[in-house]
Amino acid sequence: MSAVPGPADPDAVLEGLDPEQREVAAHPSGPMVVLAGAGTGKTRAITHRIAYGVASGAYHPSRVLAVTFTARAAGEMRTRLRGLGVPMVQARTFHAAALRQLQFFWPQAVGGPPPEVLSQKIPAVVEAAGRLRLRLDRAGLRDVAAEIEWSKVSLLTAETYPAAARRQGRQVAGLDATAMARLLEVYGEVCSERHVIDFEDVLLLTVGLLDEHPRIAAQIHEQYRHFVVDEYQDVNPLQQHLLDLWVGERSDVCVVGDPAQSIYSFTGASADHLLSFSARHPAARTVRLVRNYRSTPQVIHLANLVLAGGRRPDGPTARAMAPTVQLVAQREDGPAPTLTSYPDDEAEAQGVAATVRRLLDTGVPASEIAVLFRTNGQSEAVETALARADVPYLVRGGERFFSRAEVRAGVLLLRGAVRSDDGSSPLGEVVRAVLTGAGWSPTPPEGAGATRERWESLQALVRLADDLAGTAPGARVGDLVAELDRRAAEQHAPTVEGITLASLHAAKGLEWDVVLLVGCSEGLLPITLADTPERVEEERRLLYVGITRARKELHLSWAAARAPGGRSSRSVSRFLAPAATVLGEAAAAPGRPRRSRSGRRGTPAPRTCRSCGTLLDTAAERKVGRCSACPPTYDEAVFEALRAWRKQVAAEAGVPAFVVFTDATLTAIAESVPADRSALQQISGVGARKLELYGDGVLEVLRRESAQGS
Repeated sequence: MSAVPGPADPDAVLEGLDPEQREVAAHPSGPMVVLAGAGTGKTRAITHRIAYGVASGAYHPSRVLAVTFTARAAGEMRTRLRGLGVPMVQARTFHAAALRQLQFFWPQAVGGPPPEVLSQKIPAVVEAAGRLRLRLDRAGLRDVAAEIEWSKVSLLTAETYPAAARRQGRQVAGLDATAMARLLEVYGEVCSERHVIDFEDVLLLTVGLLDEHPRIAAQIHEQYRHFVVDEYQDVNPLQQHLLDLWVGERSDVCVVGDPAQSIYSFTGASADHLLSFSARHPAARTVRLVRNYRSTPQVIHLANLVLAGGRRPDGPTARAMAPTVQLVAQREDGPAPTLTSYPDDEAEAQGVAATVRRLLDTGVPASEIAVLFRTNGQSEAVETALARADVPYLVRGGERFFSRAEVRAGVLLLRGAVRSDDGSSPLGEVVRAVLTGAGWSPTPPEGAGATRERWESLQALVRLADDLAGTAPGARVGDLVAELDRRAAEQHAPTVEGITLASLHAAKGLEWDVVLLVGCSEGLLPITLADTPERVEEERRLLYVGITRARKELHLSWAAARAPGGRSSRSVSRFLAPAATVLGEAAAAPGRPRRSRSGRRGTPAPRTCRSCGTLLDTAAERKVGRCSACPPTYDEAVFEALRAWRKQVAAEAGVPAFVVFTDATLTAIAESVPADRSALQQISGVGARKLELYGDGVLEVLRRESAQGS
């Protein structure tokens, strides 16, 4: 083997490493699993391991393949390897490495040029949906594209998808599992006819080449003999299968990851591959990187407390939490993290903006400040408050609120409704009717994804209309449009050197001197969609990721209500309870207020969602007994029958439909299905007068639907 440029002195490569990093670097041969906590220098450890392997003669640089998940991370790894004198080492993403192999071996194995890789799935999804006569809006198309990705990385076919989807309760864009499976099949046909593949196909086809062509597999095994995999907690089944084929019978593989930062289960990623590595490689050396060089001791102490709150020896996540490292801070002391409560979301946003303004005025660079949140829908209030405070900002991982397609469409519809608003109906009712044309519905769509995010954006416009009607009872659609125009105009702040606004998922892998983490309340952290113990613990890890983004200062906050003057029905996130010694007793999740024994109307007690137990915020939620995040529990046929009855009654009386009963009241009736007048009167919105006018009609509809159902 000819000599190649590289680090001349192996011992010099190990200089400056801490004991744990040195252990990683000084043992370049054989299987190794590195459990690397946040900010512990994992990239430094593995790049020095590669450099030491080359310097000591254990590696030839051209026979090492280092893989990670983002082009940014791969680029950083290549830069560090060049600085260590080993520029010939390949450092690529899974997809880049697979695509390179696919393009090289395709002419030999298949013949002709390889298929072109789609830059995005949407056009092919549109064609496939069209062939099946499925109507999907923009958000639905994005959700279907994401589901196609999930099915492929989970190694599912159109035949095996339905059972897996039903097992996990997956529902996408209103399609059942059978319809989605058929769409998967036709999507594959469209790609085949166009001679194109998507990014997941790059991995699948490379797997197929290695599986079906031993000669090609032998060439790969000859080319690459040593493997390093970064962010191994984010590996999905397809990537793991490809890695197994790359490694073959050898065991020279080093994996690096942190189960405490496993936050992408919705994409098919699983920390199980990391946690089971030692079982699959009994000779593997295990090293824990625990020294955190990023954050102050105060931030690290809080992070450790939050994460430790999920460790229960007998709990469902015990296996996942067992190998988590306890971080040890290496930086100098800093200010203690703070927890601030606000009466409502608007006050929280204003408080955050004031804090940011103060930081900027004291000389903190805007680029070293970040505001993090759980959902993109939370950004609107923060954006508005920052704009009013003349604070420049950048939105990472999402569009600005007023730039989102659904918001633009909604505002356009409202602008067109200004002339037709004759003032005969309440502003909220008018706005809800108008925004139905943009995709809004009284109940949110099931599941998460782009469809849910679009609904949340439109729901924010609905809440704004309610807030305006509450502060200005005579306000009409024209006033709402003017308010929206004013808010949109205020957001035209310069974005150069702005502070960062990002979701917790988008913040992964980044860091700032100061982090402000908003929305630390039940229903957001954990989010209401986290309906299993495993999903709740993933929400805890998401908060841990957010906390460990801060180098020097960390400010947590939460709001007791959504809107100014609204009921203070939220409570602080349960995840902060273990940190009450740091954040103060306010962090200990308070007991939820109970209904008074007298049950008097003058002191109504907070109600909880019948599905997830979250405190209900709005009057509409309390009326139906279900939060907006949970799917309806009523029979749709019953609800539609009630709506048809209401329409007929309203037409006969010559009044708007909502005068008979609002949609929220009809929903409550459909969900509770009262059997008699006494039970019907217990429903909010059914007073004595309406019971007298409409009670018999409602009960007759319910009896008829019950008989038909039987």
